[in-house]
Amino acid sequence: MKKIVLASGNQGKLREFAQILAHFDYEVIPQNQFNVPDVEETGLCFVENALIKARNAAEHTGLPAMSDDSGIEVDALNGAPGIYSARFAGAGCSDEDNNRLLLEKLKGVPDEQRTARYHCVIVYMRHANDPMPLIFQGTWEGRILHEARGENGFGYDPFFYVPSHDCAAAELSPELKNQLSHRGQALRALQAKLQVASL
Repeated sequence: MKKIVLASGNQGKLREFAQILAHFDYEVIPQNQFNVPDVEETGLCFVENALIKARNAAEHTGLPAMSDDSGIEVDALNGAPGIYSARFAGAGCSDEDNNRLLLEKLKGVPDEQRTARYHCVIVYMRHANDPMPLIFQGTWEGRILHEARGENGFGYDPFFYVPSHDCAAAELSPELKNQLSHRGQALRALQAKLQVASL
């Protein structure tokens, strides 16, 4: 199997990437197996941060690298937490900390104003000096619930309402979530590229 380094140690992301790319004979290996140091995400948008992370992983491993930068954008918060979704409540915070802060900031905001969307950007680099990285994007529309629902997923999934299925993202099966989600959309775009190109 061809090896690709995933510039993340997030187990939820690793599962989703591995499930889809296994069909193409790719082994997705988290960067922590190579002791790749984390790199500071100094970008001002999802694309910039994804490029920074993929390049760092490729530099330290000498292998093709892939990174995902994703987050949730809440209209009532002027797009926050956005690129800071994973550290919304501060460095080293947990999903629970982030969700608690999100609910605090949306206290008293009615349902119709709690619209939100997940964004995902996936970057694939053949090597650290790849002059033309591949970039794929996905967006998933929904709104923020007042209380948690479901046991699946990770991050903001228990509070992200999916109108098309009348449930929280955390109530979806992993297979259905992969079909609907921002990350699933971006991964399918990568998948389509893999079908027509030898990466």
